[in-house]
Amino acid sequence: MTGLSKADQTSLIDVAQALADLARPETLRFFRNALATDNKAGPGSFDPVTEADRAAEAAMRDHLAKVRPNDGILGEEFGSLAGTSGLTWVLDPIDGTRGYISGTPTWGVLISVADTSGPLFGIIDQPYIGERFCGGFGRADVTGPQGGRPLKTHAPRALSDAIVLSTFPEVGTAVERAGFHSVASQAKLTRYGMDCYGYALVASGQVDLVIEAGLQPYDVHAPIAVVTAAGGIVTDWRGGPAHHGGRIIAAANPQVHAEALAILGQVDG
Repeated sequence: MTGLSKADQTSLIDVAQALADLARPETLRFFRNALATDNKAGPGSFDPVTEADRAAEAAMRDHLAKVRPNDGILGEEFGSLAGTSGLTWVLDPIDGTRGYISGTPTWGVLISVADTSGPLFGIIDQPYIGERFCGGFGRADVTGPQGGRPLKTHAPRALSDAIVLSTFPEVGTAVERAGFHSVASQAKLTRYGMDCYGYALVASGQVDLVIEAGLQPYDVHAPIAVVTAAGGIVTDWRGGPAHHGGRIIAAANPQVHAEALAILGQVDG
């Protein structure tokens, strides 16, 4: 949505921060405690959802109903709600539920506000560590145990010197997995299991690439906003818009993006 005033932007940032503040205690009160876990997938697969996922999204939706009733909502757990303002809040109450139920601290709460062109502002919040990565409307910053600082992606370096992240070694289909490993085999270091925290590490200049497949819009909207605001680039594997999900590459800079994309662009099927 073009034409948002500075006051409008500030108001949206304040709402996003309030949503993150509401989701934090809902996720923390269940983390590393006994909690009910359901499997959203069919037999032979595992796609977990917990009471923490539902509680966090419900808290955020309740707040939006009070302060932004005309906006749309797209959430992982409770689906879509149409709005009339031209803005949609995209919510993933716990990105990385598998990590969450395993007790690892690399899950996060994803919050963004978008128009039809894609995300405008986003937050990657890690409640247990106490880190919050924000990007959009002219800001890119992180606050956490070490205080606050601007976000800036890593300077260009060759793929052979790069660090590559992905959540799952399988990386989607067999064809997609082969494409990913074609890139990873040329990198200096490859690590797995980061979920949304990997995108925060791109934005903060720690790593060069996150490459994934099979993602949903609520998985990528906030990371797109944060990484882009920090100076990075996020596209699909053909170099097109990424906010609809699918095959995603988040890169620290256009140079390493182009080098990886030249390999991923050969993936068919």
